[in-house]
Amino acid sequence: MVDIQRPASVARNRRIRQIIWAAAGLVAILVITVALSRLKPAAPTVERATVWVDTVKRGPMVRNVRGLGTLVPEEIRWIPAVTAGRVEKILVRPGAAVKPDTVLIELSNPTLTQSALEAEQQLKGSEANLTSLRARIQNDLLAQQSTLANTESDHRQARLQADADAQLASEGLKSSIESKLSTMKAEALAARVTVERKRLEEMTNSVQAQLAVQQADVDRLRALLRLRREEVASLQVRPGMAGVLQQVPLEEGAQITPGTNLARVANPARLKAELKIPETQAKDVQIGQVASIDTRNGIIAGKVSRIDPAVQNGTVTVDVALEGELPKGARPDLSVDGTIELERLADVLFVGRPALGQEQSQIGLFRLEADGSNATRVKVTLGRTSVNTVEIKNGLKEGDQVVLSDMSTYDAYDRVRLR
Repeated sequence: MVDIQRPASVARNRRIRQIIWAAAGLVAILVITVALSRLKPAAPTVERATVWVDTVKRGPMVRNVRGLGTLVPEEIRWIPAVTAGRVEKILVRPGAAVKPDTVLIELSNPTLTQSALEAEQQLKGSEANLTSLRARIQNDLLAQQSTLANTESDHRQARLQADADAQLASEGLKSSIESKLSTMKAEALAARVTVERKRLEEMTNSVQAQLAVQQADVDRLRALLRLRREEVASLQVRPGMAGVLQQVPLEEGAQITPGTNLARVANPARLKAELKIPETQAKDVQIGQVASIDTRNGIIAGKVSRIDPAVQNGTVTVDVALEGELPKGARPDLSVDGTIELERLADVLFVGRPALGQEQSQIGLFRLEADGSNATRVKVTLGRTSVNTVEIKNGLKEGDQVVLSDMSTYDAYDRVRLR
């Protein structure tokens, strides 16, 4: 077989065609790559039943805050131990209705009983001393009065004798010496009368001082006895108020010290609600604001009566004074759900509160398009918030439908498809 020599032009044309096809293929690959890079990622599909969609509205909006809490009595009394002792009997158990003089617990303290007896004996001794002192002073006063009376009598007799001797001396019937002696005796008795009268006056003035000292000792011992008797009486523990016994944190046989809490009594007819409001929402709560307390068996109206100045575990304690009759089953320590009305906004744009987003912030929400199947992310500026609603300042208009559920899983997408 004879090989045929092809012309060189044919081979060159083939190479040229190959080069052209290769260049065209590279250009096509480059164009496709650029086109694909500019395509938007496919919108992920979200089940409509798993998201919360709400419609933007315009109109009045009530701002409120909500918090969990419990019902607590307004009048609570802890009964402390007045003195040390031993718990002999617990006569009443928690849950029982009690009166002010109901004996709850019986304590014992032999030393205290002995001290009361000793105080009583000391008082009786001091009172006897006071009686004896009063009698002795009275006798001394009577003796001094008798001495004064006798001295005055002697003075009057001496005065009469001196006058008579002077008269006789002037008539020459008696010597002048005897007359002078009679006068001197009368003057001496006059001076003694003055002294005895002054002594009686001083004794009279000192009576109250002497009695006051002994009376003070009697008063002191009487007060001591009263204290000891009160301490003995405190061994019979009484509530001092009508109510319901809530706690007796003791066991029979326990030794207690002064100041130990023996029992807690509360008045169940006067209850208030203690709500725990998140600190981020408590800034707008003020005393006097209207509130409603849900006891799961009825709703009670009330007003804010106290706001705790301290924050504990991220919440602020708010007391709500209840108004009206309590529903059945309302009792201390019952868990409740409270709502406090902050203010009423007359005409604002609002929507349900989204899962994420704080007051006065900007967030991204998926807004449904006209077909109702696709949703596009838009920037929305939030205003004032409530428990279930939030004010819309910018980014939405009345009638827009937005997805309020947590869509953080789709942060990488600007569009989603609902099915």
